Amino acid sequence: MRDALNDLVSVLEAKQADALVSAEINPRDELEVYVTPAHIVDFVDFLKTHPSCQFTTLIDITAVDYPDREKRFDVVYHFLSMTQNQRIRVKLSVAEDELVDSIVSVHPSANWPEREVFDMYGILFANHPDLRRLLTDYGFKGHPLRKDFPTTGYVELRYDETEKRVVYEPVKLTQEYRQFDFMSPWEGAEYILPGDEKKEA
Repeated sequence: MRDALNDLVSVLEAKQADALVSAEINPRDELEVYVTPAHIVDFVDFLKTHPSCQFTTLIDITAVDYPDREKRFDVVYHFLSMTQNQRIRVKLSVAEDELVDSIVSVHPSANWPEREVFDMYGILFANHPDLRRLLTDYGFKGHPLRKDFPTTGYVELRYDETEKRVVYEPVKLTQEYRQFDFMSPWEGAEYILPGDEKKEA
């Protein structure tokens, strides 16, 4: 398996030198390559059509958020070649305001995965035929899989019986059903340390 992947790396280095930033086979015998965003469509087309590759199946598209990095996001593509019995992970790094070319022209099945990445991370895909939210509501604010998105979200929704429709409201975190006795976890210990007494009302 590793020999076949090394042969594939050699093909990519020879034929796609302009697109290829790096290529590495990890200890689990998985090939991971970084490419330049400007060459993603041509690179994916090469992977699909070249006889040594034949990665005709797009498995998934996702992203990873690194908020402290200048190029904040990695867009990650997974491809399968059933002919060669190989998989490849293709990555590219993009800044928050940088466009990524859609690969829908090469893999029509990329339509919804690109929409999902846009919805969850806010990454924009140029030349996408219908780039709009997929998993969240049309009026949703923010992108839930960004590291700076609050775990509670910004709004909550409920069905209002009087208005007979779903209404959006700011998130309210109530704790009326929680009881705090201000005891330490050592409450049953033989020696009570200062500060472990119940708070006086």
